[in-house]
Amino acid sequence: MDSRSPVPARRRVVITGWGLVTPLGHDVADTWEALQAGRSGIGPVTQIEAADLPVRIAGEVKGFDVSAHLPYKVARRTDPYARYALVAAQEALEHSKLTIDQQNAHRVGVLVGSGYGPMKSLADHVRELDAKGPRAVSPMAAVTGAIDSAAGEITLATGAMGPSRASSSACASGADAIGESLRWIRAGVCDVVITGGADDIITRVDLAGSGNAKALSAREGDPTEASRPFDEDRAGFVMAAGAGMLVLESQEHALARGATILAELAGYAATSDAYHWTAPHPEGVSTRRAIREALADAGLTPADVDYVNAHGTGTQLNDKTELASLRAEFGDRIERIPVSSTKSMTGHMIGAAGAVEAVIGGLVINHGVVPPTINCHRPIDPSVNFVAHTAQRHQVDTVMSNSFGFGGHNAVLVLRRWLP
Repeated sequence: MDSRSPVPARRRVVITGWGLVTPLGHDVADTWEALQAGRSGIGPVTQIEAADLPVRIAGEVKGFDVSAHLPYKVARRTDPYARYALVAAQEALEHSKLTIDQQNAHRVGVLVGSGYGPMKSLADHVRELDAKGPRAVSPMAAVTGAIDSAAGEITLATGAMGPSRASSSACASGADAIGESLRWIRAGVCDVVITGGADDIITRVDLAGSGNAKALSAREGDPTEASRPFDEDRAGFVMAAGAGMLVLESQEHALARGATILAELAGYAATSDAYHWTAPHPEGVSTRRAIREALADAGLTPADVDYVNAHGTGTQLNDKTELASLRAEFGDRIERIPVSSTKSMTGHMIGAAGAVEAVIGGLVINHGVVPPTINCHRPIDPSVNFVAHTAQRHQVDTVMSNSFGFGGHNAVLVLRRWLP
């Protein structure tokens, strides 16, 4: 039964394409296959020297041959996070079968979220300066070292001439970028937005800092068991890299060109805790409001939600507070629908996380399969279906995807099956 209530007349926003680069695969098909199989992408750090670091595991994007995806000049000047964003955007655009030309380019926007941006390029530029002096610093440093470099590369590659920019709100960056893109289309600023999130902060600085802050899992033994959302033995999140990108369109634009509509992006809300840099508000005041407002924005209630892709980082405080917020807003219904954290397999891709998880939500709607929370051996609340270990089949028409970041950034997206 659909209890959605009337909302004021406005442009409906639909998803017509998506692309992924994750620790599980370099595209949507490979990532989705791994998620359904409950396969982890977490392993020992190989891309940097990690022997002396407090944490030596991560969700790396493994075997990524940039030359197979991007021209040499583009690959040479881009940071890994921007490469992942560009490759995922290209897949999303190809999937959508959208042609950008001089007739519509000015109505196509680009918005990419990132928590940290080109950290590896920034570190490289500093090392070059210190080791060889000012003349050794690339004249492209100001471009490749900027957080808008991914958005800029996507506009250059696609010819999109509408508004383009970066947004940053820590772990909520990808979800916020998608939500703000929704608002661009609703407001009539754009007909199409290429949007999502990307990050790669598997660096010595970030692993050392986050490890010293005790935010990361330092679990000994098999790395694939380190990310344990909603498990009693959780001990922190696992740093990961990747990108998720979507093509959003107004329903009218998509139908006019005969596009295949994958899902509707129905609702979005963002709030701030105004409480602490790294800890969520203990009463979940603002996360609860984000949940309520996102559902209200979609004209839905908790009774309409069929699956929650939880933020579920595997830290003590996040999982406890998120579950309490879900129970407070959903009541007993939270015990009757699946709630899973795909970070158990991907690790935490920071600014990419919310975007990747939005794509996963759309895939769940299309395939009727909910990915598991692996490593959930002792669930913190046995009455909740955390989809432990193994994927489950469910009829899912509406998905809620949560993203909560350091600094108290909260973003919630609501996707639903598209009905004309």
